[in-house]
Order: sequence, then structure tokens, then C-alpha cells
Amino acid sequence: MKFHSRFIRFLSLAIVLLTSQGIVTADDWPQLLGPNRNGISKETGLIDAFPSSGPKVLWKSDGGVGMSGVVIAEGIACTLVQDDQQQYALALDPSTGKTLWKAGLAPAYKNSMGNGPRATPVIDRGQVFAYTGEGKLCCLDAKSGLTKWSVDAIASNQGKPPEYGTASSPLTTEELVIVTVGTPEATVVAYDRETGAVRWKAGSGNPAGYSSAALLPLQGTVQVVVFHGQGVMSLYPGTGEVLWEYPYETPYDCNIATPIAVSQSVLISAGENHGTTLLQVPKEKGQDVQVVWESLGNRSVLRNEWQTSILHDGKLYGFDNVGSAGPVTHLTCVDAQNGHQLWRKARFGKGNCVAADGKLWCSLMTGELVIVRVDAAGFDELDRATVIGETRQAPAISNGKLYLRDNSEVVCIDISKERP
Repeated sequence: MKFHSRFIRFLSLAIVLLTSQGIVTADDWPQLLGPNRNGISKETGLIDAFPSSGPKVLWKSDGGVGMSGVVIAEGIACTLVQDDQQQYALALDPSTGKTLWKAGLAPAYKNSMGNGPRATPVIDRGQVFAYTGEGKLCCLDAKSGLTKWSVDAIASNQGKPPEYGTASSPLTTEELVIVTVGTPEATVVAYDRETGAVRWKAGSGNPAGYSSAALLPLQGTVQVVVFHGQGVMSLYPGTGEVLWEYPYETPYDCNIATPIAVSQSVLISAGENHGTTLLQVPKEKGQDVQVVWESLGNRSVLRNEWQTSILHDGKLYGFDNVGSAGPVTHLTCVDAQNGHQLWRKARFGKGNCVAADGKLWCSLMTGELVIVRVDAAGFDELDRATVIGETRQAPAISNGKLYLRDNSEVVCIDISKERP
């Protein structure tokens, strides 16, 4: 069946899906990588450099162990944390850092690569969806933190968590919450967001990997694009019907970055010295995916280990992790259409980034926050300062504030320019 034959059926769905995450303001950061799950905020009027006295810290709040990012919407800043006993969803007042509620989710999760929950939660239309380290999916009330329902998504599908823990963030639509489980019974499962009942399952036998699925508008419809441990697959959101697949095997199933739409193509990137590939999406179901360009191996121009690159005006800005587990990391700019490297800042440091107001906001594992101008002509660092302890999380930006966390606290920094 041709994709365009279903265009009318999915046109209204596309509008709903792209806004369901969605009934938010431009100032919200409701999910992993922001409003559109691409790491880009529409906010403007942000600083180009820190004040001479240093970053303006509005508040710091006790958090806990974990690798979950911070999301901000509907009057709360939320992340997943852990103490010696339990994993929690923690909701803070975005303006003051005061704890609004703290909801227990599951027993403490321990892993040799770091303890605590990994997946970033989602705030969507009065609900918070959290995915724990061992793969328990929980739906909470955003105002009170009370649990509405929960399901052990991995165990109930006869599986085990990935080696390094469950890291895929939930993906919401108008009716569903979708998670990657990577079990013998299913690669992806969609649950009814109001009841937790299974609505559909898709794929089987593929390990989950650590990437978070994305809703991407491609070939006249919105597709759920899932970068699992051994490849990428595309699904119809409403039914889970598989549209196309492409193998992409990485050592240790370490496909982690979120897929990116580049016009009618999908870009995937992985570390462990793997590389980056741009795939042309087929117009008809059953047709093969075509490789537009690829840059693989130890000479690749871009290897996103656990960071998703930023696509701006057809250029990719991202972290290139060299070697297994990325002992050396460059910041680089690549033309998304052809894979040509435009510039590289060697040994920039391992970290993560988002974009807002024409700038990259880079959080390094050292705890430094670095401001870099988005410019394909060359690397232009504007300022840097240490703001927190060791962290892997990308910053979140909302209402002129930047939020970041480590294994002990959450920090909120004012990055808005002073208004006259």
C-alpha cells in the first residue's frame, strides 16, 4: 500500500501528535530534548556570556543518584532520582526549587555503569510518565504525584533490562504512551495512557538499546522512529504497523542517540567507533531504505556516543566520540545533506548539548557549562563556567532559565538577558 494513500487518514493524526506533547507553551521543556524532541528551544533574549561574578544561580535543590534529565511543564520541574532504598519521581517548583512532591516508583536500581534511573520522564496533559532502571512504566498525576497506574513493561513481555539499564524515555501521543522494551515478545509496546492497557506491540527479538523513540513527519505521515540495539525501524503510531527497517549493529547494542529527521530522511549515529548514516525513507511500504551518505569507523566525521546532535539550518552540531567508549571527544559541525565536516574543535570534552537563541548550551562531564555560537563558519566559544558536579545530562531550558542535575542536586541558572 502506498504511503500517500493514507495521507488524509494521518493528516489530522500528524497535527495531534506534533502538538500533544504538545499542549505546551514555547517556554516548556516537557520531555527529553525539549518540545519537539530535537534539543532545540525557541526561546530568545538569552545571555551570550556569564556575568563577571559568574553564573546567576537562582537555586539549588537536593536531588539524588541517577542519569535522568530534567523536564519542565505545567508548573513543575521533574526528574527521576534514587536513594539507597528507592527510585523516585521528584517534582520541584521551577521558580524556587522547593519540593512539590516525591513519588516512589520502584526499589533502588544498581548497575556497574552507574546506579539509579536513566530515562528522562515526560510531562503531558496532567500526567507524568516515568520509566525506571529495570523497565517499570509508571503514570503519575502531575499535580499530586499520585500513581494512576504502573506496569513492568519489560518483565511482562518476558524480557530483561538492557545490560546498562533501561534508558529509553517514554513517547506520548494523544492516546498512547510508547516505550522500547527489547524483549523476545516485542521491540516496542504502546499502552493506553489513561489505563495502562496494552494497545499494540511491534517487532520481536531486537534488543532495546538505549535510544529514545521520536515522532517524525516523513513522506506525508507521522512515524514513530525507533533506534533499537541492532537497527532502526519505523511504525505507524496508531497501530504499530512496521513501515520500514534498517540494520545498524553497534558493539554492546549501544545505539543511544535519538533519530533526527533531515527532510524526508532519517539520521542515526552511534559511538563505539561506529559512525553516522543518513537514510532516505521509502515512499511505499515494502521498498528498501536507501543510504544517502554514511561515515563509519575510526575515520567517521561524527560518532554520537550518548548525545543527540543538533540540526540547525541543514548543519549538524554534535559530539564526536573517538574510539571505544569515547576516550577523546571533539565538538564538530557536519553538513547534514552530504556528511562533509565543516569544522572540528578537537578534544572539546565529553558532554551533551541543546540549542537556543543561536547558541549551543553544552554541559560537560566536568560540570562545566559552555556557551558556543551556532555558526557553520567555525567554532566560536563565548564563555564557560563550572556550575555543577559530574554530569551526563543535557541542560533543559525554560522561561529564561537553564536546569541541570548531577548525582546529588538540581541547579537552576538564570540565562536571560537583563531587560531594560
